[in-house]
Amino acid sequence: MEVLKTPKIISINVSHPKEIDFEGQKVLTGIFKEPIKGRIMLRTLNLDGDKQADLTVHGGPDKAVYAYPIEHYEFWRKVYPNMEMPNGMFGENFTIEGLMEIDVNVGDIFRIGSSKVVATQPRMPCYKLGVKFGRMDVLKKFLASGRSGIYFKVLEEGEVGAGDSIIQIKRDINQVGISDIVRLYASDREDIKMMRRAVKVEALPEGWKDYFYEQLRRLEKNHPKGKLL
Repeated sequence: MEVLKTPKIISINVSHPKEIDFEGQKVLTGIFKEPIKGRIMLRTLNLDGDKQADLTVHGGPDKAVYAYPIEHYEFWRKVYPNMEMPNGMFGENFTIEGLMEIDVNVGDIFRIGSSKVVATQPRMPCYKLGVKFGRMDVLKKFLASGRSGIYFKVLEEGEVGAGDSIIQIKRDINQVGISDIVRLYASDREDIKMMRRAVKVEALPEGWKDYFYEQLRRLEKNHPKGKLL
């Protein structure tokens, strides 16, 4: 019988925003993250030594830390075989192993090192990912792949380091997976039952709830049984 391994952090990656030239324009971005050694404090808004350039779409309490499974790297190396892909390639703070989007519900709570975090949402790609890859076709490929990674909100600040286990301490009762949010946005915009469950999840950010309420209102107009909300 296969023994399931405890999910863990493979590397912790941070960076400060820097200005780069991309297609003739100056772009300020914090996506060029690199692995660090030793332990570091995870704060309410980010890791010590890590900053975001555009706080309108990155960072904030609901996106304090971004994790990406190392298992996805094999897929991307096949998509872009001539591209080097060190840990942190996707701008993730935590390169993780053994915890996939399909395994995590929005609202699930985890202990990592001495910190406590809650899963809030998937990552939706913005043009900065295209800047990192040097090509904009990665944006559509990233969304279509379903390999979104996971954003976490920090419930308790604490120290974290590579090798730390990611221990689930509470499972959200609504059973709305990170992968479900991606599916509802990217390919299945008529799953009424899942959308109704999603808006009940306390940890789901208000922007996502507003989006799903709008989708439900749209579907309600042509629904034979009346109101969906």
